[in-house]
Amino acid sequence: MQMMYWQIKFWDHGGEMAIFIKKLLYLVLVLILISLISFFAIHLAPNSFFASGELNPNITKESIEHLKQVYGLDKPLIVQYLSWIKAMLHFDFGISFASGKSVAEEILSRLPITLTINIISLVLIFIFSLYFGIKSAMKQDSRYDSNLKQLALFSYAMPSFYLALLLIIIFSVKLGWFPISGLESIEPKEGFAKFLDKSWHLVLPIFVIFFGGVGSLMMYVRSLTVDILKSDYIFFAKARGIADRELVKHYILPNLSPPIITMLGLSLPGLIGGSVILESIFSINGMGLLFYQSALSRDYPVIMGILIISAFLTLLGNIIADLILLKINPHFKAN
Repeated sequence: MQMMYWQIKFWDHGGEMAIFIKKLLYLVLVLILISLISFFAIHLAPNSFFASGELNPNITKESIEHLKQVYGLDKPLIVQYLSWIKAMLHFDFGISFASGKSVAEEILSRLPITLTINIISLVLIFIFSLYFGIKSAMKQDSRYDSNLKQLALFSYAMPSFYLALLLIIIFSVKLGWFPISGLESIEPKEGFAKFLDKSWHLVLPIFVIFFGGVGSLMMYVRSLTVDILKSDYIFFAKARGIADRELVKHYILPNLSPPIITMLGLSLPGLIGGSVILESIFSINGMGLLFYQSALSRDYPVIMGILIISAFLTLLGNIIADLILLKINPHFKAN
């Protein structure tokens, strides 16, 4: 029996490794396809950073041709793509046309603030959605449930850019409670005061992301919980007199875990993509604003770098979610 147990554990471990390797190969393949489509779509778009008059109204055609030779834009697209792939394998995304700095340096300098804002928002969204979604389902058809559903509908229907402008007008311009934009006050601060100053600047942006995402997820959790509460094992658990707190802990949350983990993996694409408008409105020097500025100026290396990093984070999040599901859901593993 002991030998059989270790054999089972060994083969389980091997199966998980096989799935992990399969997922990893899938990630590489999808990244290549995304990079291929993105590269050609961006370069085939009309106009370019080196179009006459973009850099300098007095620039000559000879100067433009020279710049294209320097950046390798005079070569066929397939040659440019292969050169870019070769450089990317060494984590070299090229040089920004606009700033002349390394693309990796540009991205790494702005990635932390974008991830900070979105991860904090995401954690708050999932905590509030789970708590109020479950509570709303357990008080189904009550006034409490009705009020929460109306609030969730309002959250889902409210455009994030409109809410951001509304909050700035009310709490920044009229009341003066929060800063209008940026990450730091004009007067420089040090130590813990600097941390508090930055935190105060991030209250409105984080609230906008939180309010825009909590409604739909809360209704999703409520719907799942309502279905769980109709199950036979819930009926028998209630018949045994189990308190609501124990019911949530031992019956509802374990059954909510697989779909919630899947939703968490699917939410990762918004970490960067959803920041474009928000960071532009609040003048936050993050990845979203960098992508917006690069798209306007046709800064190809920066655009490609951001797209690849965003795709990588998305695929990595899905793989992590799948691996977690392998541990908590044996039926998922069988599939």
